[in-house]
Amino acid sequence: MLSADFLHLEKDVEMVNEYADWFHLDIMDGIFVPNISYGFPVVEAIAKKARKPLDVHLMIVHPEKYVERFAKAGAAYISFHYEAAREQSASLIRQIQDMGVKAGIVINPDCPVEAIYPLLPQVDYVLIMSVFAGFGGQKFIPESLDRVRAVKSRLVQIGRPEVPIEVDGGVGPGNAADLIAAGAGILVAGSSVFKAENPVQAIAAMRGEAL
Repeated sequence: MLSADFLHLEKDVEMVNEYADWFHLDIMDGIFVPNISYGFPVVEAIAKKARKPLDVHLMIVHPEKYVERFAKAGAAYISFHYEAAREQSASLIRQIQDMGVKAGIVINPDCPVEAIYPLLPQVDYVLIMSVFAGFGGQKFIPESLDRVRAVKSRLVQIGRPEVPIEVDGGVGPGNAADLIAAGAGILVAGSSVFKAENPVQAIAAMRGEAL
């Protein structure tokens, strides 16, 4: 939703309700990432109109301070960066799950995927950034495909192949099929949808559907 038209947000919320599967909400604090996005008032406003689940991606320091409030604001999924939580990651996953919310772990492109392997038995989903967190409109990093394959392989190895892998950053109709083939199950698209001439057609193309 970072790429949505905030002057006409309800229109874009209805488009997601009608044609997409989740609302992906990027929460940036200007500290963990060099950009600031939006906070609770926007999330709560979207939640009032949303008929699809809210997927809150925390790009913030001290995520443990805010997960409860985002859960109360309507989040069905909350993910946080391993780089922001480090050794507190396991307890934070439990904190999120104790609120009845699905917990996800996120890594930036420069974080080895092996860093999150100890958490894979616990998480509900994994979010692999295919750009560096903090700004929309960045170009997809091709090496992300190998990172998706590695995490998928590890999940199969530990007997949790059903855990979804989400990919965020530079995702669009041009690479959606490759990401799905690599093992991704959730594709986050911002600019490639909201800036497209026909957003509904862009969503259909990513699904491999013809309109």
